[in-house]
Amino acid sequence: MPKTPDPVSTADAEAFALARGLVAGASHAALAVIDPADGSPGISRIAFGRAPDGGFLTLVSALAPHHGALMAHPACALMFGEVGEKGDPLTHPRLMVKARAAFIAPDDPQRPALRARWVEDHPKSKLYVDFADFAFVRLLPVSALLNGGFARAYRFTAEELLQAMQAAGDGTHHPRA
Repeated sequence: MPKTPDPVSTADAEAFALARGLVAGASHAALAVIDPADGSPGISRIAFGRAPDGGFLTLVSALAPHHGALMAHPACALMFGEVGEKGDPLTHPRLMVKARAAFIAPDDPQRPALRARWVEDHPKSKLYVDFADFAFVRLLPVSALLNGGFARAYRFTAEELLQAMQAAGDGTHHPRA
């Protein structure tokens, strides 16, 4: 039987720009995790932000089910992209990122800079960011798949995704209201 050609392309400049736009505009993402109790998948909506170095970041309460899931199984996945007002939801672009979670300890020297950026980008978090049960989590990309709409799918390595995120040259800082 003949081998079917891979319908997913290598990322190009257009794919880089689309991926960058999906992440730059994101204040939240869908997070997929593995439930440590039974090994089944779970999904949550999380607040999303960027670290001062441009890395992916979230702030998680120990009360959230995905906190324990990430502690037990750091492998996770993120999805960025919103469905537009018109048309088939599957024609709107979305970026799926395989990642590994790395919790930031409360006494980590990086935490003050992460906190400052997070509060700047998520002002309402000032009410709870310092609660003892909250932790910053870096979401370190492993690979990504961009679905840019019908017949427009692209693969990214972790390095390519990070390159795409930094290509704008704007310091990766995108404050939100």
